[in-house]
Amino acid sequence: MAETLDESRHPARRGGFAEFVLADHRYVLLGTSAVAFLGMLLSSQPRSSWSFLAHAFSVEFVMYYVLVAWLLVAVVALATKLVRRDRYEEVSPFTRPTARRVLRHVSYVVWAIVLVLVVDRVVLGVAATWEVATTATSRPSDSFASALYMLWQGRQIFLTGIATTIELAVFGTIIAFFLALLLVFLRIQKVDRPDNDPVRFLKVVGSGFAKAYSTVVRGTPMMVQAGIIYFGGFGIMRSTGLSTTEINGIWSTFAAGLVTISLNSTAYMMEVLRGGIESVDGGQTEAARSLGLSQWQAMSKVVFPQGIKYAIPGLSNELVINIKDSSVLSVIGVFDLMFATTTVAGIYYRQTESYMIAAVCYLILTMVATKLLSKFARHFDVKAGPVMGTSDTRIKDGGKA
Repeated sequence: MAETLDESRHPARRGGFAEFVLADHRYVLLGTSAVAFLGMLLSSQPRSSWSFLAHAFSVEFVMYYVLVAWLLVAVVALATKLVRRDRYEEVSPFTRPTARRVLRHVSYVVWAIVLVLVVDRVVLGVAATWEVATTATSRPSDSFASALYMLWQGRQIFLTGIATTIELAVFGTIIAFFLALLLVFLRIQKVDRPDNDPVRFLKVVGSGFAKAYSTVVRGTPMMVQAGIIYFGGFGIMRSTGLSTTEINGIWSTFAAGLVTISLNSTAYMMEVLRGGIESVDGGQTEAARSLGLSQWQAMSKVVFPQGIKYAIPGLSNELVINIKDSSVLSVIGVFDLMFATTTVAGIYYRQTESYMIAAVCYLILTMVATKLLSKFARHFDVKAGPVMGTSDTRIKDGGKA
């Protein structure tokens, strides 16, 4: 009992030295100190033309030294904690209830100061740079202003690329889902005792085809598949006697890209669905068969409705993956976001800024898709994430190239 009381008075003995250092005032002192240091860095940055603190130097001077004072107090408090760690609770003035309340209220002031500096330096700074970039007659020399200038001047190119990327990802995922439904039924077929010879043959052939399709598609990069599909389709149509102009009117790069994404996603979604079906307890199938249902009836009416619910997170993730992986279709000339990025980079000879713009666009698209899909998954009361390790399939395969 005495040992327990002794440990409660000396937290360093419970969780080690590092935990002891972070135990008291973890967020009030250490967390707010990091925020105060960020505020000091922002205060040292040059003011923009939109800065509302540009004509309030004395106010910002006071704000800056409030942050400095907080850091000094935090250093003293943490130094006391380190030096007198055996009797810190008894001797440190920072552990008194009144001192704790004062520190917490002052921390609110520090956070408010830093928020003001964030608005003044970051938000208004970006707004001022945007004004310069959108009104400039030539590309600014500053990298950030240059990126905004390229974004504004090439906005129509980027919007066209973004729209194409969304169309490819959404329609490709929807088409792949229905194709995957068909293939997964072939993939999970097993020969049943009542089956006659033709049915047995069809089950074996169907299951073998689905396995071979999955192996080939998941084992080859989508960039290579896009080249084969586009140029192969072009060659087939050319052999029919159609001219290049007529072929381009039928077999566009967008159509080839949509076919590529659809066929590629079908293989992965089929495995996701198979994983969801195999997540269903085998007793469900046995119970259905004992009630007189055939293998097909047990699968379609009992197992599959439950399995697809388990597969929803993995199926949803496929849309996010397709948004990113559609970028490889630019190799066949699909005017997606990646193609738009290389176009703008070629116009201004500024690759870094162009690819940074593309990165932000892709990030926004994937974040919005993830948010919407999370709501969709919650509607069906399922957890968003990998299902039965099927999403890990891409990791094992080295990713969806």
